Amino acid sequence: MSGFVWRAEPSVIAESNIQRFIETLGAGDYDDLLAKAAADPDWFWDQTIRFMDYRFEKPYDQVRDLSDGAPWAKWCKGGTTNATLNFLDKHRGTPTYQKDAVRFEAESGAVRAWTYQELDRQTCRLAAGLQSLGLGPGDKVGIYMPMVPEVVAAFFATVRIGAVAVPLFSGFGHEAIATRLNDAGATAVITIDGTVRRGRPIPMKPVMDDALANVPTVRHQVVLRSNDEELEDLEDLEDLPWQDDRDHDWASLVADKPDDVPAVIVDAEHPLLLVYTSGTSGKPKGTILTHVGFPVKIGFDLLVCMDLKPEDKMMWISDFGWVVGPMITTVCTMAGATMVLVEGTPDYPEPDRMWRLCQEQEVSFLGVAPTTIRGLMRGGTDDIEKWDLSGLHVVASTGEPWTDEAWNWCFEHVCHRRVPLFNWIGGTEISGGILVSTMVHPLKPCCFGGSVPGMEADILDEAGQPTAAGEVGELVLRAPSIGLTRGVWGDPERYIETYWSQYPGIWRHGDWASRDEDGLWYIHGRSDDTMKIGGKRTGPAEIEGLVMATGLITEAAAIGLPDPRAGQSVMCVCIPAPGVAWDDATANQVRDAVAAGLGHAFRPKDVIFVADLPKTRNMKIMRRVVKAAVQGQDPGDLTALVNPDAVDEVARAAGAAG
Repeated sequence: MSGFVWRAEPSVIAESNIQRFIETLGAGDYDDLLAKAAADPDWFWDQTIRFMDYRFEKPYDQVRDLSDGAPWAKWCKGGTTNATLNFLDKHRGTPTYQKDAVRFEAESGAVRAWTYQELDRQTCRLAAGLQSLGLGPGDKVGIYMPMVPEVVAAFFATVRIGAVAVPLFSGFGHEAIATRLNDAGATAVITIDGTVRRGRPIPMKPVMDDALANVPTVRHQVVLRSNDEELEDLEDLEDLPWQDDRDHDWASLVADKPDDVPAVIVDAEHPLLLVYTSGTSGKPKGTILTHVGFPVKIGFDLLVCMDLKPEDKMMWISDFGWVVGPMITTVCTMAGATMVLVEGTPDYPEPDRMWRLCQEQEVSFLGVAPTTIRGLMRGGTDDIEKWDLSGLHVVASTGEPWTDEAWNWCFEHVCHRRVPLFNWIGGTEISGGILVSTMVHPLKPCCFGGSVPGMEADILDEAGQPTAAGEVGELVLRAPSIGLTRGVWGDPERYIETYWSQYPGIWRHGDWASRDEDGLWYIHGRSDDTMKIGGKRTGPAEIEGLVMATGLITEAAAIGLPDPRAGQSVMCVCIPAPGVAWDDATANQVRDAVAAGLGHAFRPKDVIFVADLPKTRNMKIMRRVVKAAVQGQDPGDLTALVNPDAVDEVARAAGAAG
């Protein structure tokens, strides 16, 4: 039992939500809880729903229905609800109703706040407005907005009338929007005139107008007028094109609407969200998340496992178009906590913006991505040391594997070795996590404390057998869980092929994982990204960690390329640190560091330098795109990228290197 860097104090464990849950369910400890959940999933999920006080209009009479097989499990059969009963109605008449539900800072520095009462009012008035347009249960409503308070009302209003929300990344172009809206069969969209990104005004309604020219099913577009002073000089917004039979001004639509509109009650399995994830090629996959599946699963992960409490103020800078956006709004309102929404990025207009916001907005639950931390590390520690982060209660991360250097930097300078750095991994298709850390788990750098109860996670080798400690294999689920997507929208064959075909009856998630001798879990990257050289398999994160530990490189993407002798060879595409030469000497130091850490077989054959790497808005490095650019191949779907110009830069650098 060595290498642990953090343990919760006994008093903290005793007051934690996970410990209270363990005791409520009569389990001896976390491992006993896992065993009980695996032995009786129906009992476990029923107890979870009751513990979180998730409310139904009509109680369910069967927790799980597996009559169509594990991939098509149905949940809470016979039950009816509406998720907004748990986001808004449950707080009416309580002290929570008068506290802040939303705090917001625009990129310009302007701030706003909505109480739960105001959020409820805004939601109901918009819900009535949508109903006045003839929208209701089953309609698909695209939401194309930045992270302003009104995006929460747009989401909740859509859900309240029984329609299905289709989040769209606020950086999408018109073709990406049209692809998703057509696939969904959307009948309405909610958007805004424009936003600001890194000091640059960005029109949004004009982009949506271009998209709708190719989406014949959309009958209504609701448009919010921004009051951001930075948009005043944007000519495109001064005289917006307007179709009177389709376009509706948000303020006018809700002007005479009531402050209280009853939630439309739907089946527990009624779709809540249709979230598109980017595939490796071809069209994106539509992930189907339900009124019972998404809130219960994401709520259990954040509220119970990761200790989100009513007094917390959560900030997780993201975009509503990715699942983190709906996640923040869902878990904060279920908990009665406060969400801190941020327009823009963590490091603009000041490099210390995220740390300033932590202090000024009294953030106690901070969400980060490893790539974001690596980017903020470039500026050293001066930016972070200006600000008081003592109010933090939890720092949570998701998105991709950590490197030791970045994890330790975050634990030292953000957490101050006092606050836990909880690791969490899963995905949109899971409605949350497969692996998680909690207050009852001691931590090592980059680890996950254990699998999430109810997920029945395991690690399998190529033959489908469980791996031994220290061995890398495929991360799988041995049973369906309540949050799993109910398929791929309009493409059941793709759903089975993607997730259920490699190991019959078992969900393959597509991540490499391992467990150590102390039972802690680790993720080693996507299995599609993994390299096998000289008979040994490794993930790109292991190589990238060694590269960045040199101090010469701030970000790197390690990929495997065909090699006639070894089968594969390693290429590292690197962003050098400021002041570091882009020359052979630096490249050789990178090669030497990898060889010293993993052996000569993994010494990179090629090292190239670029100023940027292709990333999603959540700051994940898209290694498949890097690999395609290097090889001169079609990179597939690029609509998730925040910086598509980086693809061409990688291709040019690879071409110049020969």
